[in-house]
Amino acid sequence: MRDEVRTFVIDQLQDMNYDVDEIDDDTTLGPSGVDLESLALSDLSVRVEDRYGLRFADDESEKLALMTVGEFTTMVADRVAGATTDNR
Repeated sequence: MRDEVRTFVIDQLQDMNYDVDEIDDDTTLGPSGVDLESLALSDLSVRVEDRYGLRFADDESEKLALMTVGEFTTMVADRVAGATTDNR
């Protein structure tokens, strides 16, 4: 699941016109990394929410900006797995 989420995130960043050539799991989403501003981070979050049926809390945006791509994709994959387990 994590690889699927990572591929989706990278595809969405590329769709949002970000250069993804140098992005790896250690690249931060915010400053000194992908450099997503708050609106772009919100856009990415909404795309992930729509794709995976998740909801991020409003107060998570600052936390998300400090995450690396690897941390973000792992968190999303874990939440999807938790949601799948909860629905059984």
